[in-house]
Amino acid sequence: MATQRRKPAAVDTCTECVVEADDTGKRVRQPQKKALVNRLRRIEGQIGGVLNMVENDRYCVDILMQISAVKSALDGVAIQVLSTHASGCVRKAVREDGGEEAIEELLGVVRRMLR
Repeated sequence: MATQRRKPAAVDTCTECVVEADDTGKRVRQPQKKALVNRLRRIEGQIGGVLNMVENDRYCVDILMQISAVKSALDGVAIQVLSTHASGCVRKAVREDGGEEAIEELLGVVRRMLR
């Protein structure tokens, strides 16, 4: 029996990259907002668990392992948002005006994330 190869999941793109007239800055409607919110709520619960571990004088290594799990989960959210931004907002800017500003902004974000 031949195994089927899975297609790579299509990356959802930001649907609206606009600059608001007020002082809130740029706003974007996330295509997977509900999934992002759910992931962030789970992370919020993990952080509460770490807080409880500290308050209950749990072993340092156990706390550090949970902190590592939280960081990994946040990295996953960041990659998802970064992917939708690159394939949506940045792609749109490149098509409209060459995207120099959007590309520089993206590279700046990636540099900060890698620190």
